[in-house]
Amino acid sequence: MTKRILVFILKLAVIGLVLLTLFIGSVYLGVFGHIYSKKELKDFRNHSASLVLSDNGSIIGRYFFENRTNVKLEQLPEGLIEALVATEDARYFEHEGVDSRSLLRVLVKSIILQQKSAGGGSTITQQLAKNMFGRQNIGWFSMPVNKTKEIILAGRIEELYSKEEILALYLNTVPFGENVFGIEAAARRYFNKSAARLKTEESAVLIGMLKANTYYNPRLYPEHSINRRNVVLEQMEKYEYLDKTETDSLQSLPLELDYANLESEGPANYFLVHIRQEAQEILEKINENREEPLDLNKSGLIIETSLSLELQTYALNAIKNHLSRMQAKLDQQYRSGQSKRNLYALVDREIENNNFGERAQEIRPREIFTWEGFRNDSISLRDSIAHSLRTLQAGFIALDPNDGEVKAWIGGNDYRTQPYDQVFAQRQTASAFKPILYASALEQGAMPCQYLDNDPIVLTDFDGWQPQNYDHSTGGKYSIAGALSRSMNIPTVNLFFRQDFDELSEIWTALGYSQELEYEPAVALGTTSASLFEMSRAYASFANGGIAVEPRMIRRIRTADGQVLYQDEKMKETRRILAASTSELLSAMLQKAILEGTGRSMSGTYGVRLPLAGKTGTSQDYADSWFLAYSPNLVLASRVGAPYPSVHFNSGSNGSGSALALPIVARTLQDVQRSSSLKKRFFPAFEALPEDYDYVMACADYIDDSEIERMLESVFSSDMTTFEKASKKAKRKARKKEKKGFFNRLFKRNKD
Repeated sequence: MTKRILVFILKLAVIGLVLLTLFIGSVYLGVFGHIYSKKELKDFRNHSASLVLSDNGSIIGRYFFENRTNVKLEQLPEGLIEALVATEDARYFEHEGVDSRSLLRVLVKSIILQQKSAGGGSTITQQLAKNMFGRQNIGWFSMPVNKTKEIILAGRIEELYSKEEILALYLNTVPFGENVFGIEAAARRYFNKSAARLKTEESAVLIGMLKANTYYNPRLYPEHSINRRNVVLEQMEKYEYLDKTETDSLQSLPLELDYANLESEGPANYFLVHIRQEAQEILEKINENREEPLDLNKSGLIIETSLSLELQTYALNAIKNHLSRMQAKLDQQYRSGQSKRNLYALVDREIENNNFGERAQEIRPREIFTWEGFRNDSISLRDSIAHSLRTLQAGFIALDPNDGEVKAWIGGNDYRTQPYDQVFAQRQTASAFKPILYASALEQGAMPCQYLDNDPIVLTDFDGWQPQNYDHSTGGKYSIAGALSRSMNIPTVNLFFRQDFDELSEIWTALGYSQELEYEPAVALGTTSASLFEMSRAYASFANGGIAVEPRMIRRIRTADGQVLYQDEKMKETRRILAASTSELLSAMLQKAILEGTGRSMSGTYGVRLPLAGKTGTSQDYADSWFLAYSPNLVLASRVGAPYPSVHFNSGSNGSGSALALPIVARTLQDVQRSSSLKKRFFPAFEALPEDYDYVMACADYIDDSEIERMLESVFSSDMTTFEKASKKAKRKARKKEKKGFFNRLFKRNKD
């Protein structure tokens, strides 16, 4: 009987061995799906995220299919490697891809003894095989097939790569949750540093996550993470990488994260959208001549941009500090009375247009944006919409007027929840338009000290429209320089009628605006819409002597090993829009606006004493506020407004350009003043006006009616003042130096 049983068992064993051999052979031959050859393993390349760098080499973003940045083993700290080996594969340097002892232990404990705590039998090399190619889902047969494939692949990997190379491959492929792959991306996500700078306790946190990415996520479950970290440290002590004293010391440390999710909370997410678009276009051209196409999400490219992270950070802080205070004031205004009724009338139209119906009254937890961070609040959809509609949004852009390089770009408050880019929003330009009108007048022969009437106007040909000054004053005359620096409306409308509209329209188009300029006097006060992007480009031409500017963002694209794929070429061809003399005079008048006019709070309130020219703008009913300023080397432009123009402040004390938009630039420049490098780089002094223009600004901004009468009696000769004659003469001499008269420029502009 015993012999019969032994024979039966032996037959079963032989049958089992044959079946196992057939099964393994079937897997080896690819019956259960492709198994990678040694050549394919040798050619294996991880998908690697493309990095976007600021102008000083700081990482500001990534583009990825899987968020991964590959590193070499020699770049990693010893404590990280020790934590990995001690925790995941203690006999890693002894086996050749498969640890038979661990495999037997798991087989006995999990299958025969049915113990759930048997642990894993996979070596680091087997886990690498899984990370490299994933696992198949073929029903209940999936586990034995996948495990067998991984054992076969592990053997092949060990034949092809050294132990050190396998560790590097593993650490570059292993997942860490949150769509993060590889140790470098994980170090930057959870500790905001490179893997090379990880401390031993930080390495233990990340290695601990390999057991269960979510359960041991240090951001989501810090207690779980600390417990698992301490287990890793105990393993390091067990295998003599740490002594008892070191282990106890490290286990007593608190969990200190520096979480940095660049994909949703980065410093330049709106900017990255445009970098991606431009980079894709560049790669399409590069790939035309490549056998193996480059992929922005997989090829691990390095994209070097023009963005100044320092300036970007200053602007972000300025927006947060200023708008958090102004938002509180706007919220207070819309808390009751007619403002609240108007707001909810707009909300109800939104609800009706989007067919929200009864859902609008449903109260449930919702994510609410505040400048202190997002908070969850149980409110109705109706109240949530009201909150969104009264939230102030700011756009900000800074660029170098000499080469068009973008130095800062902020498209809104929060890209994740409000992705529409305010830099491209078309809004009425208000008084920020006026420098264009005045530039056109200068092109046509006007001079800063010519005077414009300030008497009340009723324009019967334009529906009886009556332009009014901001302070409602009338009478007397303003010099052209005074009218612009003080942003006077009535003199500006008079200037509009004194010049050739076709010339104004041509300059407007040449400066790069997309909207058509219509012939109506209200245009003089900025009723035409434009974007912050377009306005900054126009002001750049004022700053650089009248040359057209195209904003540029990408300096260079290279591979991870340094091969340059694309190099931006600096502006070679120049297209002149304005005469250099026009730019010089306009800049002098706009410097006056900063020192004495609507921008004087820049120095008086905020203590900014950098060389600046600039202009405020306040659209009708304070719907939008603008401020644009520039130095010879930098243009800064900001605009603030709610999503709908009908939601706005009720007074200029809060809603004007000088109250709402100027402080953003001013607060940014306060920090710039304290940065010697930025101050020196972007804010040299303006060049003095040419000698021939010594006296063109030397006149009173305003003369009253009695002064006008005295001037008529004692100064006027023929139909022109002696001063105006001198100014005309100076202008002619300067234009002669440029060797190009007005009509010559007009008819030859397209050839420049």
